[in-house]
Amino acid sequence: MAKNYKESSEPKANVAEALSKTEMFFEKNKKTIGYVAGGLIILAALIFVYRNYIMIPKQKEAVNQLFVAERYFKTDSFNLALNGDGNALGLKQIIEKYGKNAGMAAYFDAGVCCLRLGEYDQAIEYLKKYSSKDRILAAKAKCCIGDALVGKDDIKGAVSWFEEAAQLSNNIFSAGYLLKAGICYEELGEYGKALAAYDKIKNEYAQSPEGQEIDKYIARAEALGAK
Repeated sequence: MAKNYKESSEPKANVAEALSKTEMFFEKNKKTIGYVAGGLIILAALIFVYRNYIMIPKQKEAVNQLFVAERYFKTDSFNLALNGDGNALGLKQIIEKYGKNAGMAAYFDAGVCCLRLGEYDQAIEYLKKYSSKDRILAAKAKCCIGDALVGKDDIKGAVSWFEEAAQLSNNIFSAGYLLKAGICYEELGEYGKALAAYDKIKNEYAQSPEGQEIDKYIARAEALGAK
C-alpha cells in the first residue's frame, strides 16, 4: 500500500510544482503580459476601424465610380472608359485613387482599353497586376499581354504568353491562343513549333472556329518549313 501511495503522490507533486512555476512566471511577467494583451486589443480595434470605416467605404465608393467607366467599356468607348468624360472618373483615375479597392476587374478593363488605344506598355502594366481564380479570364489577360507585346514588335516575348494562355484556359478558347502562338512562331521562322501549335488545334479543338480553318495554316507552315 505504501508503494502505491508513493507512486500516486509523485504526479500530484509534479503538477503542483508546475502550477507554482506558472504562477511565478505570470507574477514576474504580469506587466509585460499586460502590455502584450493591451497591444493585441488595440491592434484588433485598429483593424476593425480600418476595415469598417476606411476600407469598406472606399470599396463602395470605388464601385460607384466604376459604374460609368464600365458602361463606356461595354460600348467600346475605350478612351472615355480609361480617361473619363469630364464628369465621371475613368479607369486610370479610379485605379490611381483607390488602387486594389477598385477591384481586379478595373485592372483588366484598363489594360484592355490601353491595348485598344495602342498604349502597349501601360496595358502590360495593368494586365500584369490583374489576377483571377477564373481560368478563362486569367487566360484572356495573358493573351492580351501577348497582343500588347506583338504591338511592340516583341514577337519572341509574346509567344510565351499565348502558350501560357492556351495551357491555362484548356478549353475551346485555347484554339485562338494557340493560333496566335503559331503565327508568332512562323514570324520567328520556327516552323516546327508553329506546326505543333496548329496540330494541337486540329487534334484537340477541331470544332472551334480556328479548327475549321486550321488546315490552311498547317499547309502554309509545312511549305515554309520545307524551303
